[in-house]
Amino acid sequence: MTDLNRFLMVYKFGLAEINTKLEILAEELAHRGTGNPIEHIRPRLKTPASISAKARRIGCPLTYSDLRLRIRDIAGIRVVCGFVSDVYTVAEMLTRQPDVELVLTKDYIAAPKPNGYRSLHLLVEIPVFMSDRVVPVPVEVQLRTVAMDFWASLEHKIYYKHSPQVPSRLRDELTAAAEDAARLDERMERLHHEINGSPAGQRTAS
Repeated sequence: MTDLNRFLMVYKFGLAEINTKLEILAEELAHRGTGNPIEHIRPRLKTPASISAKARRIGCPLTYSDLRLRIRDIAGIRVVCGFVSDVYTVAEMLTRQPDVELVLTKDYIAAPKPNGYRSLHLLVEIPVFMSDRVVPVPVEVQLRTVAMDFWASLEHKIYYKHSPQVPSRLRDELTAAAEDAARLDERMERLHHEINGSPAGQRTAS
């Protein structure tokens, strides 16, 4: 247990670093009077049981070196924004900081998953300064709108209730609901731009 706590400790610290950066951005933008693009932030550290289950699922040996190399979302943080454009704005603000290294981007907003899931996933590395070494810690950052978060939360509950098999009718309904949520995001983005006098349209990933 001591070894496990030591293993997880650096992920806890890395998560705290990213969380602090996002909170600073949110507070600074709020005080600037330009509007805070971040609605809320939810950090999450995988439990030992969750790490073990994922390791078995992907065929990863249960050694700390293998877990560190192959499971890159032990530390994760969800950032919920008001508008799609805010998602990309916050992502850019975070990843342009010199001590945040962007490792991988998965843009499920520009290219949603087949079930309709939408979110921007970033894998970043942040240096954690321990007493005797500097450890680069991977943190998965998920950025999404309120509508995307609402859909994903309810989709998870429905799948959990009907596990292991969700009826095809429900899968189709969930995909249609995801498209409805995307249309709501587009409409709210357009209204936001019209009210604030800025050009219409939303930013998408390049």
